[in-house]
Amino acid sequence: MDYQGSKAPLNSDEMQNRPVRLLDEVRNRLRLKHYSLRTEKVYVYWIRRYILENGKTHPRELGGGAVEAFLSKLATKDQVSASTQNQALSALLFLYREVLGIDLPWMENVVRAKQSRRLPVVLSKAQTMLLLSKLSGRDWLAASLLYGAGLRLMEALRLRVKDLNFERNEITVRDGKGGKDRKTVLPFSLKPHLQRQVEQARALHAKDLAEGYGAVSLPFALARKYPRAETDFGWQYVFPASRRGIDPFDGREKRHHIDEKVLQRAVRAAAIQAGLHLPVSPHTLRHCFATHLLESGSDIRTVQELLGHQDVATTQIYTHVLNRGAGGVLSPIDRGV
Repeated sequence: MDYQGSKAPLNSDEMQNRPVRLLDEVRNRLRLKHYSLRTEKVYVYWIRRYILENGKTHPRELGGGAVEAFLSKLATKDQVSASTQNQALSALLFLYREVLGIDLPWMENVVRAKQSRRLPVVLSKAQTMLLLSKLSGRDWLAASLLYGAGLRLMEALRLRVKDLNFERNEITVRDGKGGKDRKTVLPFSLKPHLQRQVEQARALHAKDLAEGYGAVSLPFALARKYPRAETDFGWQYVFPASRRGIDPFDGREKRHHIDEKVLQRAVRAAAIQAGLHLPVSPHTLRHCFATHLLESGSDIRTVQELLGHQDVATTQIYTHVLNRGAGGVLSPIDRGV
């Protein structure tokens, strides 16, 4: 859930005073179906772009041909990636099917963007530790969780206090990619640091409560089902933002988690300081988690479960970047005579 750049749903007075605009209908429908605000921003962007590129013609007056032309232009003129083109397609299918109630014909004439299969950037263990050593405080702890527990960036930032089980040394990832929950390891070396972070979050929460705030956004309808849960400490974020923000769902001032851009910038700066001339991002640390586990002999099925991959084929890509040469073979030049 991302507060920045989000638009609150229309209230009853606004609904009575003006007709609901198409993009407002899209937002309300997305929220009704429990899409994330990040997905909402992406879908609204592509739908708005589609409308503008068709001279602001209402999508109801357009059809499959216009969608085909728009998607083909993305691939041929704009040269977007296959995943970006699919993202635009998903947004337009949602618009027509869920908002306008129109089934588009199967678009066989769309020029598909070229599908690329790239190997992930993976650092050695020494490089990974060097990278982490250039970080400090909260940034170091969050980045260390990405590497130590194999978390995605937003999975780490969205951790709630109740998701950390210090007794069992495990982390519960709620509503991960694909809407799935999973368990992963809570690194022993990070345990005292996480406990201190939780206490800092507790102090900040107590301050919010004393000032008449202290609420946090809850997923879906839990706020209605458990009215007191939004101020319960267990539901607070492990990495709370330094300032409160406005919840786009109800317009109330609440404490959100830190912005992902903060950690992204910190990791990029750390990579430069470490002299790593590679495209390093927070997600690189998740790649390192998987690769280093496989290098140390961990079973690929176990790694698959910890990462939350639905198909083991997704996890198998890390076998191509193990520190043993392509395919894990020994080069003939290293065999000697």
